[in-house]
Amino acid sequence: MTPRAALVASLKNYLGRFPDEEPMASRVVALVEAHADCYERTCRPGHLTGSAWVVSSDASQHLLLHHRKLGKWLQPGGHADGQTDLAAVARREAYEETGLEALRLVEGPRGLALLDVDVHVIPARYAPDGSLIDDAHEHHDLRFLFQTDDDTLRGNDESHEVRWCTDNEVRQLTQEESVLRLLDKARQRLSV
Repeated sequence: MTPRAALVASLKNYLGRFPDEEPMASRVVALVEAHADCYERTCRPGHLTGSAWVVSSDASQHLLLHHRKLGKWLQPGGHADGQTDLAAVARREAYEETGLEALRLVEGPRGLALLDVDVHVIPARYAPDGSLIDDAHEHHDLRFLFQTDDDTLRGNDESHEVRWCTDNEVRQLTQEESVLRLLDKARQRLSV
């Protein structure tokens, strides 16, 4: 099975657990089926990305970063850049953006690794002289749950700040629907 076919199968398995998310997951399936280059950041109208929702070992703390370009509190994540294992992409990005090395993937029922799927628009970016740096495009983001025993964080130049947050602190920092959905889904998965 090709990586793209395996991803479509994984998304169909995900829909078996979250049938109400069919419109979002179908958009990702359509991108994957239509674009052989869906793992590359040059793919348009969008491309695949991987994100990590990271929780502490006792699941009382959640990791958020204040994204420098977007100016929002979000989970770590980023471009696949040709890598077809999106859970590995999520792990790599979490490490690069936070310094956390010991990240364990937390699977759900029936071996479902995927925690959430989201498609969102990344706005165009311009240089100070007005020239286009990057056009507006979509991130077809596949999100995975990780747990860690390490609580020592270090940020990088992609974030203003990286921090551990309680459930209530997450809700105080952001009203982003997809971030709050991740919080709720992580809580459900960890209680199973």
